[in-house]
Amino acid sequence: MMDRGQRMQTHRTNPTFARWLRRAAFVVAAAVLGACGGGGGSDSGSTGNANSPNGDGGPSTQQPTAPNAVTVTVTRGVQGVPNIPAVSVTVCVPGTSTCQIVGNVQVDTESSGLRLLASAMPAVAGALPAGHGDVSGTLAECEQFADGYTWGSIRSADVTIGGKTAGAVPIQVIGDLPASTVPTDCQGAGPAENTQSDLGVNGILGIGVAPTDCAQCAQSTSMQLYYACPNGANCGDTTVPLAQQAANPAARFTTDNNGVILQLPAIDAGGAPSATGTLWFGIGTQTNNTLTATQRFATDGAGDFVANFNGARLVTFLDSGSNGLYFDDGALPLCGGNSGLQGFYCPSSPQTLGATLTGIDGATSASVSFNVGNAATLIHSGNFALDNLAGTLGLGALDLGLPFFYGRTVAYGFDQRASGGPAPFVAF
Repeated sequence: MMDRGQRMQTHRTNPTFARWLRRAAFVVAAAVLGACGGGGGSDSGSTGNANSPNGDGGPSTQQPTAPNAVTVTVTRGVQGVPNIPAVSVTVCVPGTSTCQIVGNVQVDTESSGLRLLASAMPAVAGALPAGHGDVSGTLAECEQFADGYTWGSIRSADVTIGGKTAGAVPIQVIGDLPASTVPTDCQGAGPAENTQSDLGVNGILGIGVAPTDCAQCAQSTSMQLYYACPNGANCGDTTVPLAQQAANPAARFTTDNNGVILQLPAIDAGGAPSATGTLWFGIGTQTNNTLTATQRFATDGAGDFVANFNGARLVTFLDSGSNGLYFDDGALPLCGGNSGLQGFYCPSSPQTLGATLTGIDGATSASVSFNVGNAATLIHSGNFALDNLAGTLGLGALDLGLPFFYGRTVAYGFDQRASGGPAPFVAF
């Protein structure tokens, strides 16, 4: 798994770790829980239908009263994986009342674009208009990660999250194309993750600082993300205009569209069975989304900035889509034996580590601390909200995943430079 992540770093020219590291972090814990008997198997009620967003283990349907907010819940989910923040989204055939609610959609602040399993929205998946752009035939995307890939068409949908709606948003519909259409260079990323059991969630809501999926893909095919499939087959690399790429739905709202704020409660060191927070849309656009952060860091267009950790200068990012803190530290003991916990840290007593974070413009620096607990104890606790789960992926970055978010309010200012607006930032 770690070798795959390193190969992806060479394979893809994007300087950010976001796409593959998020999934690598997810799959490590999924493998652990399968080995430890802590979960696994699909939750037949969690997919949702046209009227109900969740079943057992699904995210809470209780929503904040504010229209620019949605409840985020960390629970057992569909696969029993810890630290998966989830929301419900409603997708509709554009301009119609043909809709479906999809629960257990992972909130990912280090990617952009809504990606939903076709199997999670059977009432609408086949009716969503295909996104062609300048492409002849079907426009498809291969999203490659450390542990595998998702493959599916790009289609348009009206997307509602909480009380906010974005019309005709390009989204990826995962698993709606035959396996025979998957290009060879896509298969090289590993096994397919086009089902709920393989992906571990019903979809991924990418609400990072970028308004669209891949700025480079408008001019170059080097990222090997988008494919043109004449007659739905023989798919080949293609460039895609920004307007036709998978888009950050929160940046497409008519108001409250300049950023998001993710707020999660503090939890005990031993974890909690669940946690409930709020995702706010807009920053400083309403009385309920005022930016109160004391530390604000300029980022690049992917949400990455800089950390000084253990004497090294590293890429860092605040990534709700990673279910642990991921970094390399030879002084921390790794979990051993046949526990299935390889790659996680298992110190004999809790450890507190620190890093200095600096914006890419050098204007702001701040020291932060985070805790590392014994992964074996945490995983076997039966809790699904864990604020000190940590491991290594051998990628030379500091991934401040979901454990970092507990007890914090984290803001993401969208990259609006293309329209003459502000540059991207994160703040807490």
